[in-house]
Amino acid sequence: MPVSKISRRALLKASASATAGLVASHLVPQSQAQVPPPPRPRRNTRIRFAAIGLNHGHIYGQTDAVLEGGGELVSFYAKEPDLIAQYAERYPQATLARSEQEILEDESLQLIVSASIPDERAPLGVRAMQHGKDYMADKPGIISLEQLAEVRRVQAETQRIYSIMYSERLRNRATVKAGELVQAGAIGDVVQTIGTGPHRINAPRRPDWFWDKARYGGILCDIGSHQIDQFLFFTGSTEAEVVTAQVGNLHHTDYPDFEDFGDVMLRGNGGTGYVRIDWFTPDGLPTWGDGRLTILGSEGYIEMRKYVDIAGREGTDHLFLVDQEGVQYIDCKDVPMPYGPQLVDDIVNRTETAMTQAHCFLATELSLRAQQQAFQLPPANTSTD
Repeated sequence: MPVSKISRRALLKASASATAGLVASHLVPQSQAQVPPPPRPRRNTRIRFAAIGLNHGHIYGQTDAVLEGGGELVSFYAKEPDLIAQYAERYPQATLARSEQEILEDESLQLIVSASIPDERAPLGVRAMQHGKDYMADKPGIISLEQLAEVRRVQAETQRIYSIMYSERLRNRATVKAGELVQAGAIGDVVQTIGTGPHRINAPRRPDWFWDKARYGGILCDIGSHQIDQFLFFTGSTEAEVVTAQVGNLHHTDYPDFEDFGDVMLRGNGGTGYVRIDWFTPDGLPTWGDGRLTILGSEGYIEMRKYVDIAGREGTDHLFLVDQEGVQYIDCKDVPMPYGPQLVDDIVNRTETAMTQAHCFLATELSLRAQQQAFQLPPANTSTD
């Protein structure tokens, strides 16, 4: 991948360009998301799998990940005609099943993937495991501590894989590259991660369940779980606690069960973390959110601009490495994403190379406990007296 040294003058110039870009971006129409073609199926099929529940667009990344690993997509099931039509067009090799049960009872299938409505994901995963199948959910894969307890119990009983695809790490090339650099000791020992996950609200296009906390679990449970997964991964923490957290519906009070802001501080046995997430991405940004992650090490730091570089570089997957030698920019657009092949390996070999079950459940538990413990912020311009 291209790597370039950045001089102090170039950094100052980039900073100035970023300021100009913020102004100019208000004049640029919002870009439309381009959906890449699905990966070509491998000739050597390693597992057969199906999809149940297509309610979030992450289902396409989940499906592609398994295809990249040698999975054969056999069938799918959903209730919504528009979602069925979109999925069938992208994956014409898959047959629309008559019911969820038809897929659960198909003994030729090893894996079920799902991006159903969040409160339905854990119960589906329990049913999948009880039918002898491994399961991969979109995040949040579990939205309550009660669901987590049940998933843990059934997973221990069945020894099936319950994986949650935290796509901001597992389907992001810059974050994959950061993992390689950290493992190689590029910044020494990791001290802290700072993750921010801003999203655009797109209110008219959101389904009713999007606004219902009982269905999506709250902002720290939902999009916060991406950042908490990354905190655990990069610090190498196997134990962690929530230090403090807060959430609020600051500006979308027409939707009383919605949360548009949240943050949390974490302390682990490998480092500390701070997470801030929100639904305030302005329309002037040419993508859905300026997701960023900073990893502080004892010998340097890494910063990722995952989806846009407001300083002006085209494309996504931007990584900056600062160490004792200087500053480097790394374009990560060609970095392979190993999660799909690793998960298929784990299904075939009964291993834990894609993600340990302990990590999966700990990231979820921290998200849920942060949500449960969070201080409730009042709406903006509301007195706290």
